[in-house]
Amino acid sequence: MRRRGDDTNEPVSRRIRPAPIPDAGSLHADWSDWQPRAHLALLRGAFGLLTAVADIATIIVSALAAGMFYHWSAYGDVGPVGNFLEVGLFVALMFATANTMRDEYALSNYLQTGGHGRRTFVLWNIVFACALVFGFATKTTGEFSRATIVGFYFLGLGGVIATRAGVVGLVRASVSAGGIPLKRVFVVGYEADVEGFATRYQPWESGMRVVAAAVLRGRETLEEDLALAAASARMLRPDDVFILAPWSESETIDACIDVFMRVPASIHLGPERVLDRFVDARISRVGAVSSLHLVRRPLSHGEVALKRLFDVIVASAAVALLSPLFALVALAIKLDAPGPVFFLQRRYGFNQEPFRIFKFRSMSTLDDGRHVPQAQVGDPRITRVGRLLRRTNIDELPQLFNVLSGEMSLVGPRPHALAHDQMYEQAIAFYARRHNVKPGITGWAQVNGLRGDTTGEDKMRKRVEHDLWYIDNWSPLLDLRILWLTVFSRKAYRNAV
Repeated sequence: MRRRGDDTNEPVSRRIRPAPIPDAGSLHADWSDWQPRAHLALLRGAFGLLTAVADIATIIVSALAAGMFYHWSAYGDVGPVGNFLEVGLFVALMFATANTMRDEYALSNYLQTGGHGRRTFVLWNIVFACALVFGFATKTTGEFSRATIVGFYFLGLGGVIATRAGVVGLVRASVSAGGIPLKRVFVVGYEADVEGFATRYQPWESGMRVVAAAVLRGRETLEEDLALAAASARMLRPDDVFILAPWSESETIDACIDVFMRVPASIHLGPERVLDRFVDARISRVGAVSSLHLVRRPLSHGEVALKRLFDVIVASAAVALLSPLFALVALAIKLDAPGPVFFLQRRYGFNQEPFRIFKFRSMSTLDDGRHVPQAQVGDPRITRVGRLLRRTNIDELPQLFNVLSGEMSLVGPRPHALAHDQMYEQAIAFYARRHNVKPGITGWAQVNGLRGDTTGEDKMRKRVEHDLWYIDNWSPLLDLRILWLTVFSRKAYRNAV
């Protein structure tokens, strides 16, 4: 284990964070960097209380704003403000209590940007539904107009999501600036592993303050190195110890665990490179079997049910509202060129199960074989009416029937012809993962302008990257955002052919 001054090269342990760090060989505590555990505990407790109060205040203000605005618009007065306050406080306390019970206000949760919107959306719906049931049971919902209830729902949901996003931004900025040290960390491992840990993860950016790094010299001196490292750790009193050794070296890892089990700190086995690909990797236990859970189902059973319910409701309403348009388009197609109104083509759906997709016919040909030429700019096969339908996305509307039959979803990766799937699956890594969810009428790639001609592999690769991002980051709010952009964003109409 290297001491300072043993050679002219700066030890890698000193590069584990921007500020100098003692290695375990020096047995010197950097007391100017040390912060008492009581201070950190107080900081975390105060943060949890403040974030809970922020949620409560946001929900109460939303209830007051919804009720007062409606009464002022309809009756010229602010209405029963006390009643609005009571409802807001009731819902706010339920929401904050539920978040507290599932440790949602923990400071460490706010280091991650993903997942907040989804968790907030689910909990808000549960709490709001419980509040409505309670109001119905106590016969108090009659005191509030439907407009007030709907306004409170959307204002409250938007408010708590915006509050959470703002706090996440502040926490991440403060952590990056070194203002909030969440964990005091001691690392031990071989020099290359310690350096790789620092380079890849930059732990100081995640709120970790690495108080020391113990560099192991080899198996011959392992016992001596670990004894010195443990003595240093007991003196520095870290919150967490990270063992940075290859997982294949079970003897070294066992020796490290045996030594640091005597130190009052949490012990972590440092990440292997393979885990960099799986952000949600975790230890899973089924009965007596423990495993490293790398990839979860794309959507849980509850999320599948929620997405399906949304699809059925919206698709049914859309078919009912758009039926006059369907009739006009069908007439225009028949008058423009001979052939059927609808174009049916085999596509792969969920789990690569084939189905026939419905589209308004926009071409003079109906290709559905082993070789399907892709549409390109100026394609002579596209009819006059078909060009307008494709430019406005109207040709995709019959897929609402695919949604109602359960073969597609409103939002998801766009399905391609079987011939194109078979070609790109061999050329693009993880292409087939697109079939882990139902295909969609629109998707994240399409609203980002990645539609139309995909004859080049690079174009398809970008589209696949967006599809995989959607699968890994799905939330009800993301679906709503994509549907909104599909209608109102210029990018959604870009590159149409």
